[in-house]
Amino acid sequence: MKLFNMIEKFLEHFIFNSRWVMAPMYVGLCLAMGLVMIKFGQEFFHFAPSVLAMDESSLVLSVLKLIDLVLFASLLLMVIFSGYENFVSKIDMAEHEDRPEWMGKVDFSGLKLKLIGSIVAISGIHLLDAFITLHTMIKNGVEAQKGGHGAHGEIAKVLLDPAHVEALYTNLKWMIVLHAIFILSGIGFALMDKIAHSTHKGGHDKSPSDLEKPESEAKAAPEHH
Repeated sequence: MKLFNMIEKFLEHFIFNSRWVMAPMYVGLCLAMGLVMIKFGQEFFHFAPSVLAMDESSLVLSVLKLIDLVLFASLLLMVIFSGYENFVSKIDMAEHEDRPEWMGKVDFSGLKLKLIGSIVAISGIHLLDAFITLHTMIKNGVEAQKGGHGAHGEIAKVLLDPAHVEALYTNLKWMIVLHAIFILSGIGFALMDKIAHSTHKGGHDKSPSDLEKPESEAKAAPEHH
């Protein structure tokens, strides 16, 4: 019996300490944020020098790419903070003045909702990017077609190729479907959490004294004649 208890205690300690296996993964995500920052700088310095020569659509597309990277970095940060505190260990920064308000308050359920919300936002940016790209391509094709023959005619032929345009429209349709699925998934997660929270709250509404009342006392009621 003593040997069994020792084995059980060892296994419990081993399983409990196995959570630290995830710590290097969160460190890897921190390094990935550095890579996202490098990509952000690359995108910014790519379009910044030519911003005066850009039209409105090109500028919007360039800024949307930056917003996409910022949202993705925010998503990474959320996963790192909440995941580490929920699954590995508490971050001992309670007295730090820059500690985010939500840090330490987001449980696994809240993390799921924040993740799906960020994914919906990123998907929406990609969808808007695809809409603007398609609109710009067709607009440039029509303008090139009006330009006459030669190089302009070849450009118009490429941009307004029916197979190419149809492929872009098909891709756009699938992006809309995927975006709708993300939205429905978010609504489903929110409803499931609300139902679970209501069930949990309803189970604690009754006091222990109410639960311990005998049935005869519960059924007893004054008679009115």
